[in-house]
Amino acid sequence: GELQVNPDDPSVSVVGPISIDAGSLVTDNGFRNGAIRRFILQSGNFPVIAFASTSVEGLPAPVSAGETYTFTLTGDLTIRDITHPVTFQVTITVESDDRLSGSASATIQRSDFELTIPSVPQVAEVSSDVILEIDFTAVRVG
Repeated sequence: GELQVNPDDPSVSVVGPISIDAGSLVTDNGFRNGAIRRFILQSGNFPVIAFASTSVEGLPAPVSAGETYTFTLTGDLTIRDITHPVTFQVTITVESDDRLSGSASATIQRSDFELTIPSVPQVAEVSSDVILEIDFTAVRVG
């Protein structure tokens, strides 16, 4: 992904399209990872999960190095060939003038993206809520 941040006026900041390799998602279980990739996300046919930002809200102006901020990031999330609006709660720490890090979290419904869980005996009940968590670091380029 790409971020364009103006520390003096964060309201004009832009979050460029974010692409995630669907085959790179991991859990704490290798068998589960394979099932998610092959059967649920079908990453062989849909290799990319995409997020296109539509709004950034709640950033104060200006932002300063050494400070942590929270805001919301709303946009269109595409999983396989289905797109729905999603709002992430984001926390960032401005580490320096050239670097920031943070995390973002959103809850989606599996059914919104037609993500079905294979029916097998060793799979316990799976929640319809899916929590998406992304940890990131952004470094100034150029």
